[in-house]
Amino acid sequence: MIVSCTTLQSQSGTYLGFDRNDYPGDANLKTLHQTFSYTGYWLNNPPGASSNSWTGHRAAVESAGLGFLVLFNGRLYAELKSVANATRLGQSDAQAAAAAARREGFPRAIVIFLDQEQGGRMLPEQKAYIYAWVDAITAAGFRAGVYSSAIPWKNDNNVVTAVDIREHAGSRAITYWAINDACPPAPGCAFPQPPPRPAQSGIAFAEVWQFAQSPRRKDVAAKCKNYSPDGNCYPPGSDPTQGHIDVNTATSPDPSHARTH
Repeated sequence: MIVSCTTLQSQSGTYLGFDRNDYPGDANLKTLHQTFSYTGYWLNNPPGASSNSWTGHRAAVESAGLGFLVLFNGRLYAELKSVANATRLGQSDAQAAAAAARREGFPRAIVIFLDQEQGGRMLPEQKAYIYAWVDAITAAGFRAGVYSSAIPWKNDNNVVTAVDIREHAGSRAITYWAINDACPPAPGCAFPQPPPRPAQSGIAFAEVWQFAQSPRRKDVAAKCKNYSPDGNCYPPGSDPTQGHIDVNTATSPDPSHARTH
């Protein structure tokens, strides 16, 4: 008997998704939905980009049957300067994220994930920024999530960034999206059915786990298999010219709870 991917995902309680900096194009969404239940969706310029090609495509993504990981690219440590400045930036960035979510037509109370690219122990300025952002997102009527590392930092007493953020968050409600692309526990550039549980990332409280990145990080994912010779991960049946992806597993087919119907 042939069982569809959607049935397998629903039975396991875990769901595959992808994210990438560039919008894949309306014509490719239905093909991607054959493998994935949801996609990342940037509210501002992705890391290293000077523009955001996702803007204006929310309805097309939803019409293709995909759920959402709604993302806002946060600040690097070098931009923060001081705790006071970091707090101001966190508040203003959260207001920008909320405004962008409303412009894109997302409903209130969705989870917006702050992309925290740097790992290790969060310094005072980084914590001030993250928590100011979380508080302001919550005050704007949305729910806060944080994308952060689940890998122990050997040169920093094996601190795990996601744990460090959670331990100092106080009573703040935060949804965690963990990144751990080391093999094991990651399966490499793979699309397993049923998908692994986010807790297998090493973060028991994670609701999303990014287990494959493009390009493969040589310092972390050197033991990982199934990446293309160019070091990237491509979706099944995809023309490489359509672009590479990162691969995620989540406890929901719509981790940001952002679909309107």
